[in-house]
Amino acid sequence: MTDSTKPHFHLPSIFDNQSGWGPASDLVPAQFNEIPYAPYSKGDKLGRVADWTNPEGQKQDNREQTRQGRTGGFNRFNKEQPQAYGASFASAFAYFHNEDESSFAVVDNRSAGTKKQAMKNTVAPRNARAQVTKQPSFRTVGQRVTNTAVGGKYAQQKRRYGFKDYDKPQRVRNASITIGPDWKVLDEIEFSRLGKLNFAVPQATDVASFGSVNVYNRAYDRVNTKNEKPLAHIDRVKYDTMTSEDPVIQQYIEENKATVFATDVVLALLMCATRTVYPWDVIVKKTSDGKVILDKRPGSAADFITVNENSYDPPAESEKDTINSWSALCNEATYINQNFSRQVVDQESIPFEKPNPFASESEMPELASCGYRYRSFNMSPVSEDDAEAEKIEMIVRTEVDAAVKTASGTNYVTVRALNEFDNTAQGSGGALPWKKSLDSQRGAVVATEMRNNAAKLARWAVQSILAGAEQLKLGYVARANPKDNSRHVILGTQAYKPRDFAAQMNLSLTNGWGIVKAVVDMCLQLPEGTYIMMKDPNRPILRVYLVPSEQDLEEQEDYDEEEEEQEEK
Repeated sequence: MTDSTKPHFHLPSIFDNQSGWGPASDLVPAQFNEIPYAPYSKGDKLGRVADWTNPEGQKQDNREQTRQGRTGGFNRFNKEQPQAYGASFASAFAYFHNEDESSFAVVDNRSAGTKKQAMKNTVAPRNARAQVTKQPSFRTVGQRVTNTAVGGKYAQQKRRYGFKDYDKPQRVRNASITIGPDWKVLDEIEFSRLGKLNFAVPQATDVASFGSVNVYNRAYDRVNTKNEKPLAHIDRVKYDTMTSEDPVIQQYIEENKATVFATDVVLALLMCATRTVYPWDVIVKKTSDGKVILDKRPGSAADFITVNENSYDPPAESEKDTINSWSALCNEATYINQNFSRQVVDQESIPFEKPNPFASESEMPELASCGYRYRSFNMSPVSEDDAEAEKIEMIVRTEVDAAVKTASGTNYVTVRALNEFDNTAQGSGGALPWKKSLDSQRGAVVATEMRNNAAKLARWAVQSILAGAEQLKLGYVARANPKDNSRHVILGTQAYKPRDFAAQMNLSLTNGWGIVKAVVDMCLQLPEGTYIMMKDPNRPILRVYLVPSEQDLEEQEDYDEEEEEQEEK
């Protein structure tokens, strides 16, 4: 056999990659340049020669699959199955879904028979379509508060009750204010983060007091379901001026008496933010001299009273003019509160240090009983490490509605009213009929209201505490006829100590002040300008927007007024 016919064996060229695993960079064909090296897939039978990175999480996932009757993965039945090389490394070729998972809905995988039975049990019509409702709005006309149902449309998906009622689609609501296209999002804060904040309750110091309050009529403490009294319409004026337009606060800003200024309505809304469901917004103004003003818009969510906001099935949001729709109930509740606080007081008046700062002497209307107490709270850091930090004083305008004379002196009272509309209608939240149960089952009625109106009652308790009121007087007002929302009767009253009432609702004051402290610290770091803090309409998130100019807010208010006029026509 010649040398030419002898078989030849040539060793292949071996290239040593000194920089790491994978092919050497100088040997990669030109068409594959700049393409990252990817590990082998799980289907490649590589064995365990180079498998040093089998993570515990992979083993756990495979065990979970084995429990469900699946084979494969690492478990005691197939210990020798080859594992994926590079399983714990992030692949450049992997696809990651970045969309918000909250936008996905659960697929109805029930059988046809189950769906048919559920449709028979439902209350909603079979061909019900998405409905739209109008948000109640309140505007200030000449600093006098009036209320009408206008603007802000909300959509409701198809109603479904009965089987798997907990799995029904969430209602979709619009924001409380129209976000401008040039508004910039500065921050997003989840309610779960707000719920972990804490700050020691600061000591309140009285700065000044204005206005006057009437003495509470104790005869209403004897009212019950068998001795009910009709709710009267009392036409009196109560001023609810914005923080930035308050002449007293404007004077304090010029005198540099504090760094932060707010009202009890805005402060209570922030302190109870984690309990709210409906959208709301707060205006933040940072002045050139470093002052922070927490304010609200005329017609914002802070101006009206919600009904069963925290119920598992809130009132219907319908575009139809029904007396039990969400907007109609809010208007009704606000009307009841205004007239109840004016009816339960006598003619005897107790003046404060100075007269009402909002009423002009030339035109003095018949004022409602209301005393304005301006109180200062120290928001400076309390830790020793921050002892040298700048002191932060916050002046808050608070309100009291009445006074009670006692042997030891005069106690101030805040007066509020809970209202019953129809315990058989949607949104009643499983409430007991008050006319039958209020006297005999008062505790059950109160517990139901605390569950269905957790946000509203918490705000009332916080407002009483901020004002330094010794009592929170709650009235129980129901419709004379469940089908008529124009006539109401007072079925009873009940007095609470504000702090005890907050404790019954498991309301943490240190958490509320922690939220305020975080908001104040954030606002002090912002540059001069106007900002909007808005609760997301559908998610428990607080967003902070930078508003390019105050003209945008004024245009929004003008737009709301135009819609209101059109609705009235």
